Amino acid sequence: THDNVVRVIAASTCAPASQNSLGTIIMEYVGSGTLHDAIYGTSSMTAKRKDDGLGFGHEPLSITQTLKYSCDIGAGLVFLHSQFIVHLDLKPANVFITEQNVCKIGDFGCSQKQDDTSPGLQLCQQGGTY
Repeated sequence: THDNVVRVIAASTCAPASQNSLGTIIMEYVGSGTLHDAIYGTSSMTAKRKDDGLGFGHEPLSITQTLKYSCDIGAGLVFLHSQFIVHLDLKPANVFITEQNVCKIGDFGCSQKQDDTSPGLQLCQQGGTY
């Protein structure tokens, strides 16, 4: 586990396993909102102000907050990559912000575990949802 990655509590597949069966992943509750919410002001976690006429009705993230969030995301990615996990769908909506104001990478629906014995960089053919 890592402080900047949403923790998986349990996972299972439907029995009997078939191509059409759905699995279940139970993950920790993260809380407050997402980085998308913080950037675009779409949740109660952002400071509201009068709409400026351009569709921006919230305060932008400070430089300090932006750097902290960037470090959180970077640390989470370093951990995932050390475990040979490639997220493949990293975007603001998949970065959750806890009530303690810590960013956690989540939503691993597109992620892949790479083979740790293969040399060099592998190209991934699957794209994300952004």
